[in-house]
Amino acid sequence: MEYNTQRSHLSMKEYGRHIQKMVDYLLNISDKPKRQEQAAILIELMGFLNPHLKNVEDFRHKLWDHLYYMSDFKLEVDSPYPIPTKETYKVKPDPLPYPKRYPNHRHLGKNVEEIIGKALKETNEDKKQGLANAIAYYMKLSYSNWHKESVSDQAIQNELDSISGGQLVFNNTPTIRKDREDAKPANGRKIFTVRNNSNGKNNNGNNRNGKNNNGNNRNSNNRNNFKKRY
Repeated sequence: MEYNTQRSHLSMKEYGRHIQKMVDYLLNISDKPKRQEQAAILIELMGFLNPHLKNVEDFRHKLWDHLYYMSDFKLEVDSPYPIPTKETYKVKPDPLPYPKRYPNHRHLGKNVEEIIGKALKETNEDKKQGLANAIAYYMKLSYSNWHKESVSDQAIQNELDSISGGQLVFNNTPTIRKDREDAKPANGRKIFTVRNNSNGKNNNGNNRNGKNNNGNNRNSNNRNNFKKRY
C-alpha cells in the first residue's frame, strides 16, 4: 500500500495526483515530438478539469504556466507563450502608490471639491449653473443616504457657499425621490383590495344566501334533478 507520506509533493493541489503523475511521465519521454504531442493533450485535459478558468483572461496561457510550474520548470517543450522561469514566476509586482489626498470636507469627498473647482473655472454661465445644480443635488442625496433624514435647501446652500466661497448658487431645488422601501408596509406583505358588489352578489351573479337571479333555491333544483334521474 502506498501512503501519501511516501508520495512526491503536489505542486498544485487543485489538479490532483493523476495530473501530477502525467507531468512526471512527460519528463521521462525522450522523443521530443511525442513529448510535445503529449504535452498538448495534457493541456486540454487540464482545461477540461478546470472549466472555471475559461472565463479568465489568457486562459490557455495560465495552463501552460501551470504545466511548467508542476514540472519544476524542467519540461522541455515548445509553448505558444513566453516560457516562465523559476526565478521570475513568483516575483510580485511593485505595489501601486496609494493616493494621499486629504479633502477639507471629508463628508463629501475629494471628487466634489474637484467638480466645484471645475465649476468655478467654467466661463459659460449656463454650464456653470448646471454644474451648481448637479453639485447641490449630489450633496443633498449624500446627506440623505448617510443620515436617513431630509435636509433643508438653505443648509445645502450654506455648505456650498463655504466650499466655493459664495460663487456658486443653485436655482433648481434638488428633490430627492422617496425610497420605495419606505412605502412598503411594516410586515413586508402586499396590500390587496377586495371589491365588493353593492347588490350583495358574487361573480356568478348569485346571491350569497344561495339563491340565483330567478329567486329559486339551489337546493330545491338539485333535489328536482335527482328525482328526474332516478
